[in-house]
Amino acid sequence: MGVFLKSRRERLSPEDAGLEFAHGQRKTPGLRREEVAVLAGVSVTYYTWLEQGRDLTPSKDVIDSIAQALRLTSAEKSHLYQLWNPHAAETPLAAPAAADPQMQRIIDQLPYPSHITNERCEVLAWNKAAQEAFADFASIPVQERNFLRMLFEDTDMRHRIVNIEEFASYSVAVFRTYYDKHRDDPWFEATVERLIRNSAEFERLWSQYDIQLKKVKRIILRLPGAHQPVPYDIHSLVNPTDRPDIHICIYTPTIEDPNADR
Repeated sequence: MGVFLKSRRERLSPEDAGLEFAHGQRKTPGLRREEVAVLAGVSVTYYTWLEQGRDLTPSKDVIDSIAQALRLTSAEKSHLYQLWNPHAAETPLAAPAAADPQMQRIIDQLPYPSHITNERCEVLAWNKAAQEAFADFASIPVQERNFLRMLFEDTDMRHRIVNIEEFASYSVAVFRTYYDKHRDDPWFEATVERLIRNSAEFERLWSQYDIQLKKVKRIILRLPGAHQPVPYDIHSLVNPTDRPDIHICIYTPTIEDPNADR
C-alpha cells in the first residue's frame, strides 16, 4: 500500500490538489508527504509510516480521507481498499485447466474473436476467430499460453495489434490489480520478474503503477488476408459459475467489417 500511495502522491500536482504554495523549484515530484497529511487530516508521521509500510491499522475513514486527498479515481480507490485489507480471505487461483465445456460451446458459436482467461491471463479456451486473429493457441505449450506474456514476447502478435502501445499499457494496468490481489501467490511475482527481464517496455509500464479495472476497450487488429485493420471493442464478461476469476472476452467490430466482400 505504501508503494501505491507514494506513486499517486508523486503524480498529483499542488494545483490539482487545490493547494496554494510559494512558487519556486520543488525537489519533490508531485505533493509532499506533509501536504497529503494536511489534506487528509492525519499527522505527517502517521502518513509517512503508511508510505513506509509500517504495521498500522488505519480506519476506513482514514483511508477514505487519503483517497480523497490524492484525488483517486474510482478504480484506484477500489484498489486502495483492497490493499488496505490484506488479511481478507482470498481463494487461491486454481491451476490452469480446461474451461467449462458449456462456455467453450458458447464462444464456438460466436463469429467474432473470443477467448476465456483467468486472472493470471492464462488462455483457457478460444474460438476459431480468436486463433486467426491472435495466434495458434493450440500449438503453444499450456504453461506458455499466457496472453500478457505473448503481448510482450510474441513478435507476431504485437505486429497484429495496431494500437499496441495503448493496449499494452491498459493490459499491464489491469494485471497490476490482479498482482496486488494475489500478492501471496508466487506465480505472479515470478511472471513479473520474467517480463521485466525480457521486455524494457513492460518494465517501464510496470514502474508507473497504473491501475485499471476491466472495461470496454478498443483494439485494432491486422487480420490475415484483410485489406485494412479492423477496430474491435473488447467486452469482458465474468463467468457465471463458481469461478469469478474467469473472464470471457468477446471482440465485436465497431464498424461493419470492410473486408467482408473479399
